[in-house]
Amino acid sequence: MARLRSAQWYEGQDRNAYIHRAWMRRGVPDDAFTGRPQIAIANTASDLTPCNAHLDEVASSVRDGVYEAGGIPLDLPVVSLGETNVRPTAMLWRNMAAMATEEMLRANPIDGVVLLGGCDKTIPSLLMAAASVDLPAVVVPGGPMLTGTFRGTPLGCGTDVWRLSEEVRAGTLSQEQFTRSESVMIRSRGHCNTMGTASTMALVAEALGTVVPGVAGTPAPDSRLLEAAHHTGRLAVDMVAADRRPGTLLTKASFHNAIVALAAVGGSTNAVVHLLAVAGRLGIDLRLDDFDRVGSRVPVLVDLQPAGRFLMEDLHRAGGLLAVLREVRDLLDPDALTVTGKPLVDSLDDATIWDSEVIRTRAEPLVAEGGIAVLRGNLAPDGAIVKPAAASPHLLRHRGRAVVFDSVEDFHARIDDPELDVDADSVLVLRGCGPKGYPGMPEVSNMPLPKKLLEQGVRDMVRVCDGRMSGTAYGTVVLHVAPEAAAGGPLALVRTGDHITLDVEARRIDVDVTADELARRRPSEATVTAYANPRRGWERLYVNHVLQADTGADLDFLVGSSGSDVGRESH
Repeated sequence: MARLRSAQWYEGQDRNAYIHRAWMRRGVPDDAFTGRPQIAIANTASDLTPCNAHLDEVASSVRDGVYEAGGIPLDLPVVSLGETNVRPTAMLWRNMAAMATEEMLRANPIDGVVLLGGCDKTIPSLLMAAASVDLPAVVVPGGPMLTGTFRGTPLGCGTDVWRLSEEVRAGTLSQEQFTRSESVMIRSRGHCNTMGTASTMALVAEALGTVVPGVAGTPAPDSRLLEAAHHTGRLAVDMVAADRRPGTLLTKASFHNAIVALAAVGGSTNAVVHLLAVAGRLGIDLRLDDFDRVGSRVPVLVDLQPAGRFLMEDLHRAGGLLAVLREVRDLLDPDALTVTGKPLVDSLDDATIWDSEVIRTRAEPLVAEGGIAVLRGNLAPDGAIVKPAAASPHLLRHRGRAVVFDSVEDFHARIDDPELDVDADSVLVLRGCGPKGYPGMPEVSNMPLPKKLLEQGVRDMVRVCDGRMSGTAYGTVVLHVAPEAAAGGPLALVRTGDHITLDVEARRIDVDVTADELARRRPSEATVTAYANPRRGWERLYVNHVLQADTGADLDFLVGSSGSDVGRESH
């Protein structure tokens, strides 16, 4: 084994080496500092991130594996972002969490790291950090929760929140019954059990090559997750010996496979901004159009909410991600490697579909072409996306009159107004929800429908927004519109009464207004007044430096990497 990075701290007899060893000794043996890899366990466990609250137990199994393989495990609590609680949106702090983790890995005597994440932004931020510091790194996803049932029917967390809340507004479900479902929806530890962003990013991280093949999607309460964590701890030590780092492991081919997996599982649109951000840290030329070019024609094979019927526990028992990928093996890049040092495709030989209702065969897909579609037009010059598998087929080609909301507050104030001039053919437009405008690009694009239309039986409409939507959400939603309104995008110029044309097959989203007319228009005072204008702190730094959705919404000064070198001593 080459000289360990941690030896820069611990080798020698001078004052600094003494200080580093003495303060870390605290009961560990002498040989802890001589040739044994120091493996950080970057742990996002937090009571305020309920989906990750169990990760301390997972970390214990990782510790055992690291010790068994001859390494020294070191707990490293890192910034934890809980999707359900933090305001205004967890996405505001994804880049901060990535920056903080990167800096702590670089600053400390670490040779490798095991990344423990689960809730939506935790795995992306950990991968961004690992890519930038470029030390051997492997992910252990925290796993989905078990399936809860309500009135004898399985509940998908997130997806059924949207569905049941609309039924209350429509008058077909009582508030009492809605509240009663609350206690049974979240049945166990773990993250969302639908194909939301947490589940998607775990599976996509495995397809990317950063998770031990076969682990992603293991339910959080399943003892096999702890077994996998133990094995991953051992693997982390081996990765240090082999110098198997993100910079040597992840290539454009890795991201190709991640995009194929994203489409085949019917994954969250949020994976687009996260994969773009990770690629940006690695200097890999991944572009928004690659998601359409590689993934848009891939069949959706997983019959899982929100695009289908089942839940993550079902996917795991049906064969998991590897069984899905075996069906699309010909679409994968065979050269892309995983943390094991072997190609991803080598893990597919024994993969089996045990339930063809949950995991469809290639011959009988859930959706023939269901990957992310990238739209362009005079409403989205730099692109927007739509998820056809979660949309209503009859709305994928549509022309309707715009009903515009200048802010999320404006939307909430007016959407249920009986006098609102809206019908089922209208196109709901919400702006000011991009990275700069909100700030943080929140999950508000799947706007609730007007109550008066719900009461008429309407359950979907075309919606256009510069924000994001939860991976658990569904509907014909055009989102991630770039540039956003607050960055000078044409979405700021749309007026109620303009007609918007959506043509997903043609990959177009346009407002039927001439270029000259758009050039003459200026954003309304209400639109501009609603944009974020923070005075201090992280929000100000974020608004001043965040990039647009089409490149991953990272901060401009965080794109790329700084490596693991630290030139100066602390004393």
